Amino acid sequence: MSQDGALLLDWKQQLEQAIETIKAQANVLYHAFYGDDMKALILFIGWLPAAISLCFVRMIGIMKVAQQANELSAAMVLFLLFLPLGVVIMEEYKLWQARVKALNDPNSPLKIVTEKPTSDVSKDNTTETTLAANTSSSSEDQADVSCWKTAFNAPNRGEDYTILQALFSLDMLILFLATTCGVGGTLTAIDNLGQIGTSLGYPKRSISTFVSLVSIWNYLGRVTSGFVSEIFLTKYKFPRPLMLTLIMLFSCVGHLLIAFDVPGGLYIASVIIGFCFGAQWPLLFAIISEIFGLKYYSTLYNFGSVVSPIGSYILNVKVAGNLYDREAKKQMAALGLVRRHGEDLDCKGVECFKSSFIIITAATLFGTVVSFLLAHRTRKFYKSDIYKKFREDMKAAEKEMATAEDGILSSEVKSTGNGVHRPEAKTG
Repeated sequence: MSQDGALLLDWKQQLEQAIETIKAQANVLYHAFYGDDMKALILFIGWLPAAISLCFVRMIGIMKVAQQANELSAAMVLFLLFLPLGVVIMEEYKLWQARVKALNDPNSPLKIVTEKPTSDVSKDNTTETTLAANTSSSSEDQADVSCWKTAFNAPNRGEDYTILQALFSLDMLILFLATTCGVGGTLTAIDNLGQIGTSLGYPKRSISTFVSLVSIWNYLGRVTSGFVSEIFLTKYKFPRPLMLTLIMLFSCVGHLLIAFDVPGGLYIASVIIGFCFGAQWPLLFAIISEIFGLKYYSTLYNFGSVVSPIGSYILNVKVAGNLYDREAKKQMAALGLVRRHGEDLDCKGVECFKSSFIIITAATLFGTVVSFLLAHRTRKFYKSDIYKKFREDMKAAEKEMATAEDGILSSEVKSTGNGVHRPEAKTG
């Protein structure tokens, strides 16, 4: 289908939508084929993509389609694609013509530049060269200093920290500890949502609803927290760490709804936990960029992402997993059952996750207090104009570009004045 690029692109979009539909319905197909047989999951993952490929393999091939009169040719498609580029070229050509006309016009004020003495230009060039040399020498002196020697000499908040300065900073330690508790708690609830619903006696349809609610509100939390915190910060100088503190405090409500098995509370808990989990990430990365600068932001961004596996390992594996297994074994012992080798533990009742989520709530409250400490430490920084540095850098860059353009234009005017308007020698 090489002659129908537009149709092929549309087909690709439909195929991507079909793939997303298959992903959404895979759980339904699995239960329809195998019921509750979890051992067949790997086999299901193996044969389903291969079966789909075999069913549609005859549709893939070279298709010879007769060109219709009303179809766009390849040349027309290329013309439409490159049409914006033609507009840009025409605009640049008009600007070039206007510049040449201004340079060749004897009445143009640009001719005044040719009458300027060269001493001013040489002085400016000498000054710029001196400043550049001083800047390069200072940067070389800073480069000669070992990063380990400056690791504990952190600059002011908002300046560009080095990686070691940020990692050894007390602000980073506080932020890392707070988000480990907050993200770890919400991630534990999300990972165990199916087991929580089963142990509390919810039907399978409701458990699928919980997963959908978490996904939807996770997205809404990521979208909302960024621009809402920006509005509060711009209008009311509301510290972004304080917004993170409030979100972590709000997530404790969802944890308590799970711990005490409030009737129908798992629906509300799914909304709260999904929203809080998504809302913490934009705030975490925004705080890192604002306090520690943007020079090494990519590295610090990845360091901030480490809170997810660490918090999940501590609160999910070590706390929730061990307490769930202990309660399940206690129930088996009470029923006189003996666990066979490789058999999954099954726990029923509110006690399966009650102790776990009480501990998670306490850990999240601890993270909330720690996050409030960071908000208190950075209150003066967020009361100031935190974007002033970026505006100054932007103005400096614009000024440098304007200076460079003026220098190029002056050299063009000078060369044109020397070559075109040279007085002719009189004969006779």
